[in-house]
Amino acid sequence: MGGVPVVDSRAPLLVWESPYYPTYYFKAADVDTSLLRATGEVRRSPSRGDSSIHDIVTAKATADAAAFHYSNPEIEELNDAYSFTWDALDAWFEEDEQVYVHTRSPYVRIDILQSSRHVEVFIDDVKIADSHAPKLLFETGLRTRYYLTKTDVRMDLLTPTDLNTACPYKGTASYYNVTVGDTTHENVVWWYPSPLQESQDIAGMVAFYNEKVDIVIDGEPERID
Repeated sequence: MGGVPVVDSRAPLLVWESPYYPTYYFKAADVDTSLLRATGEVRRSPSRGDSSIHDIVTAKATADAAAFHYSNPEIEELNDAYSFTWDALDAWFEEDEQVYVHTRSPYVRIDILQSSRHVEVFIDDVKIADSHAPKLLFETGLRTRYYLTKTDVRMDLLTPTDLNTACPYKGTASYYNVTVGDTTHENVVWWYPSPLQESQDIAGMVAFYNEKVDIVIDGEPERID
């Protein structure tokens, strides 16, 4: 943060505070505690116990209430450990590669497979896309997404928007609205101009929100449960 390493660890702890991805915790020896200023406040967690709240202060930046120290936790492994608000720090790295949005889960993987399935996309009964060469993206715990080349899409009906979202496995996505007749369907299409390395195979291709459009696969409507 502010050009200064706050944490440098070869042995982070992965703590599952939510069901989707872990939170990094670090032993005190891996934290530059000279950058931390105790606020005197305490955060209570039913599962982890009390943590003292700290500001992070460097010569160029300050992050209020962004560090948490557990000195007498309910979980023994967290004794004298620190956690940090992800967005308070400028960048996080695993080895020498930057990690975006949140910690990567060791139980999530991305598979992208070339397919010859016939994929058709309809909005308000108008065919928006028709492809015999989709790429199918499988991400643990999520439904299959169909990525199509732009030459197979009615790009004349698509308008770029200002929305961007980020994924720690795929990168930063840009979005399109789709206008059919007098109706505009907002941000139902996305694409990754420069995806992360593991998702390079979908660079420049577009995907539609299965939940917001009608997708037909090999003549059969896709089921949305």
